[in-house]
This record gives sequence, C-alpha cells and structure tokens, in this order.
Amino acid sequence: KGIMPWVARNGKTVLANEEVINGRSERGNYICERRPLTQWVFKITQYAEKLLNDLDLLDWPESVKKMQRDWIGRSEGAMIDFTTQDNQSVQVFSTRPDTLFGVVALVLAPEHPLVSSLTIDSHKDEVLKYQTQANQKSERDRKAEVQKITACSLGGVVKHPLSGESLPVYIADYVLADYGTGAVMAVPAHDERDFLFAKTMGLPIKKVIQIENSESLIQTESQTESVSCFTGEGILIHSDSYTGLTSQQAKSLIIKDLEKKQKGQFRVTYKIRDWIFSRQRYWGEPFPLLVSDSGDIILVDEINLPVELPPMIDFQPSPDGSSPLARVNEWVTVQTPEGKVYRRVTDTMPGWAGSCWYYLRFMDPHCQTAPWSHEAVKYWKQVDLYVGGASHAVMHLLYARFWHKVLFDIGLVATPEPFKKLFNQGMVTAFAFRDETGRLVPSDEVQTTGTGWVRISDQKPVERFISKMAKSLRNVVNPDQVIEEKGCDALRLYQMFMGPLADDKPWDDVGLSGCENFLKKLWNFIFDENQNLKHLSTNESPAIWKALHKALKRVNDSFDHFNFNTSVAAFMECLNDVKESESYFTSEQLSFLVKMMHPFIPHFTSEVWEKLGNKTKIDYEKWPELNISFLVENTFELVLQVNGKIRKRKVVAIDLNEDAIFKIAEEELREHLKGLSILKRIYVPKKLCNYVIKPQ
Repeated sequence: KGIMPWVARNGKTVLANEEVINGRSERGNYICERRPLTQWVFKITQYAEKLLNDLDLLDWPESVKKMQRDWIGRSEGAMIDFTTQDNQSVQVFSTRPDTLFGVVALVLAPEHPLVSSLTIDSHKDEVLKYQTQANQKSERDRKAEVQKITACSLGGVVKHPLSGESLPVYIADYVLADYGTGAVMAVPAHDERDFLFAKTMGLPIKKVIQIENSESLIQTESQTESVSCFTGEGILIHSDSYTGLTSQQAKSLIIKDLEKKQKGQFRVTYKIRDWIFSRQRYWGEPFPLLVSDSGDIILVDEINLPVELPPMIDFQPSPDGSSPLARVNEWVTVQTPEGKVYRRVTDTMPGWAGSCWYYLRFMDPHCQTAPWSHEAVKYWKQVDLYVGGASHAVMHLLYARFWHKVLFDIGLVATPEPFKKLFNQGMVTAFAFRDETGRLVPSDEVQTTGTGWVRISDQKPVERFISKMAKSLRNVVNPDQVIEEKGCDALRLYQMFMGPLADDKPWDDVGLSGCENFLKKLWNFIFDENQNLKHLSTNESPAIWKALHKALKRVNDSFDHFNFNTSVAAFMECLNDVKESESYFTSEQLSFLVKMMHPFIPHFTSEVWEKLGNKTKIDYEKWPELNISFLVENTFELVLQVNGKIRKRKVVAIDLNEDAIFKIAEEELREHLKGLSILKRIYVPKKLCNYVIKPQ
C-alpha cells in the first residue's frame, strides 16, 4: 500500500511522525520530507465494527472505551462522486449529504493522485511550490493549524453531482491523503473549518440549512448573506426540490437520488486507518514472505522458520530509503527446491509484533511445537486482569484486541477479547526544577539552601515543582540504588504505601525512610539481638488474633479496590496493637502474619518462614482465612461529660443497658457531681454520657 512516511533528506532514514519536529529529525536535526513508499499494513479497518461493538463485553474504564470509540470513529454518510472535465471521478465522503447544495469548492490533499490532472498549466509552478511546503509538515501539525488555513487553486473544476454546477478545485494541507478519500467538499455555511477556508480564499458562503421552526426565512433570506456558520441540523433552504425537508429526511432522499444517478452511495466509514507494519531497518523480525519477479507472494516454508537476520557490519539504510537488508543479496535471494527464484521481503516488523500477543505465551511457556497449545488457551481463556496505563488506549490495547480477534477468527484462541478487566495505574512523579526563564534544570544540578533551592553553577534560585519522572529532567529514581541503600522490601512496601494504585503519586524519600523504619521495628520485635526468632508464646492471645484478623480484612479489601496503601497502614496498626496487648505471637499467629504480608515484603517473610522451621516455600502456602468473629467489638470507649465538657473516658462492655451505663458514669464522675443538682442525663448509645447540672 502506498504510504507517505517521513524520510530524511539524505534518503537514508525513514522516520515515524513523532520523530519529526517542524520538518526536521528529532535526532540530528536533518531536513525531512514525505515520500510515497510501498509499506506492508495490517487491515485493522476490516475489524473496525467488531472492535467497536465488542467494547460492550469489557470491564474497562469508560474513559478508555471512549478513547477507542473516538479513535475508531464510526460515521454514516454518503460517498459522493464529483466529475472532472475528462470524466474522472473525485470521491468525497460526507456525513452531511443534506448540505450538498451548499458546496462552493472541492479541496484535495496536496498528495491526491488527481492533483496533476486537475491543475491547469498557469497554476503548475504555484501548486508544486505548495506541495513542497506541505511535505515539510507533519500530519499532527497539518491537523493542528486549522486556525491559519492555507490553500492553493488548481485552476481546474469539477461538476456538482446533482446540480451540474462547476466547482473550483483547491489543495490545502489540512486535508490528509490517507484520511478518508483525501478530498473534502467545502460547505462553509455549515462547517467551521470550511468557513475559515472560504473566508481565506474569498469564496461565497451558501446557507442551505436553517434552524427548525423558522419557516418564514425559506422565502425571504438571501442564500449568501451568512456571516457565520450553523453546524447543526434543521430545515433545508435553497436546495432545489429538497427545500423544506428536515436534515434527516433530506439525507435519506439525497443518498437515494445519488444512487439512482450513479453519483454516490450510502457508506459507513471509520476514522481508524490500516496499521503500518513495515520498518526499513535492520532490527526487527523479518517478514516470512517471498516475492517472485512476476509479483507472486508466497509464505516461507514452516520448516525454514524462524527467518533469522543475516550478520551485517554496515546498518545504514539504502539511498532510496529501503532496508539495509536489501543489500545482502545472498540472504535476499532464495531458491525453492523446484528451482524457482524468489526475493525476501526486506522490511522488518515493529516492536508491536511481539507485544500484541506475549500474554498468550505466558499461558503455555514451555510448549515446543507451537507458541501455545489449544488445551492451554482453552483452560486459561483470557487475561482476567490487565494493569496498564491509559496512554496505551489507542495503541497497544487496541492493537492487541485486533490481533486477538484475528486469532479467534481462525480458531487459535478461545475468546474474542484478550483482556477481560482493565485497570489504569497512576504515574509516579518526582520533584523537578526550573529557573526564572521557565527552562528545566536537571535535579543533579540543584542544591538545597536554608530557604529553598539554587542552581549549583551560579547559585541562582530555582523553583521546585512536581513532574513525571523523566530522564531529561534527571529526576528518575534508580531502583537499584534504593535497593542497595534501603533494601528491596522497603522499596516494595513504599511503592504500595504511596497511595491508591489509580492515583499519580509523588516520590518522597521521607516516606521511603518511614517504611524502612517500620520494617526495622517489625524485625526487632520478631528477632533477638543474635538475629534468631524470639521465644514464641504457648498461650494464644485473643487480642493478637483480633489484631491479625482486623488487618487481614483491610488487606483483602485492598486487593478488591487496588488501594494497597491501606494494607501497609493495617500492618503498622497491627504491630502497634500487638505491642499494646503485652503478649507475644504463637507459632500459628506469626505464620498467619507473615503469610498475610508476603506479597508486600517477600524477602522478609521468607526469612521468618524459614526460621519457623518450615521446609516448604511460603510462596505455595494457602492464603490466611478471615474469621469475622474476631472483628466483632465487645467493648467501646464511653466518653463522660459534665455540661458538655469531657471529664473522663471509660472502656465498657458493648452490651450494657442504659441504667448500667449511668451507674458506671456516676461512679466515674463522683467527684465532678458531688453536691450538685443534676438537671438532665443524656446517653448517646455507644458514644457518650452527658450530665447537665444546675449552675452554682
């Protein structure tokens, strides 16, 4: 398929859109231009409807579903044929055929194949100059520059499919060659972008839709006196026999009439484009395809898979932009046993080639005869939970869904969707710095002063702010260094303690030290000064069991809600409760604790588990079972007040009646009530008891 990728001016490097900034390569600052290259693509567009409809099957965040729906971009409308003077057809897709009589021009992408035939001789130099300028812009820039539209007249005309009117033809860089048909009909009275285009080029603005319930305007309003555009639907005006119809009525009838005249037809289109799968570079998986001189394409025989890259010394692409592999003739040329000569496809696959299906290999990692067995995928079916960033919504997550659906259609997987539930994790952020001009200052070039932060080189003050971790800011925390200084378990525990998994979380060394200190306290509570387990108790303390099950309840809940920070808080509270009980663990209670904490601090808990005399690994132990009877409270703290002022607190049994509560209260408040007249007694169940006394 003919694609327009970026190629460095020297012709030796093919770049993706995001690698080109203002027409120059991100690295090396080379001038780049867009060239048509034959690229291999996956026909993801053929799966657009399935990808769209099956979103309803998924337990995914609605925001991610919306991003995919918008990216797929399903539209219903008409494919309309405008005819050139030499009887060629210029196709335009429009979701608003009801505005067809408001068309004032046709606008093509600068790369459209009919540009040359529609350009008259006197306009050729200007058109070529405009095409060259458009080639220096990325698609992102071309789409973003709608407020400063530029265009160039071709001088040629096309005929309106219904009225027969001659319409001028332009090229404009806001129209993209590989989006839709690469051509749009300009209806300035009813499209904001077309309105700007018409104003720029001095074209008329023909109003053909008016707001409903304004019937009197049909006869009196001038078609060309509009000074703004109305983008909604309404009643047609100045539209030949369709005048007076609603937009919905007109859409249906106009499409039928276009079909009768063979000038158009109903069409469902999608914004999503076919997935370019070619890379003109050495690195990557080679395509297992062979091409004959006559253009026949065959698969590499399975016995010769995988196709391995040949050894090379010079990895530079060829001058024409083709892969460096094209120069290795002995590898490229393949002769079949029948003596027929083929050439290998020398493009390689992108990184997506593996990342779209790796999860399937996890289902059967030791299979030697295939990537996975039928029995394995039938057993595992699909990924129950996928934790990943929302930034992958229209890339990896969409590509993987497409890849999986193809495999499902040919019977290689058991489900139509790969990931049943999706959870988006937040980002870890860190402090970054900027100077008075707003320029970023790397973190390792900043030092702390008594009042703030300064740049080391000139001692000028800098501002500290929260930013995502980035190598360019040098504010990335190296986990190897943290592990070396604090230990792996302290790092794991802190990462869970930073906040709910879905939230962005700032890195803070103070919080890391807090988790390290907790682990030291727990270690010193369990081990003696010789690093041996302290003598375990033989008498089970109900208070310890209560503390353990109270913590387990919060840990179990955190697995459901992905707020693991509450688990870490529960561990800390549990240790405090155990200390306050003035008792010590039995062997069973300590085993319960370490199993509950094992997912968070596996090295710590494995050490304790081994010290308990266990010969098996803790990893294979059954998860502790929650006993809710330990969560039932038998007592509560009674607040004792006199005239609303707290005088005492008393822990009492939860099942005492009101008379018993007052008896306890009056005994505790005897000194505060002595010789005074009690006007009123108030009891708020399980909370407080208040005595209102007569002022002296």
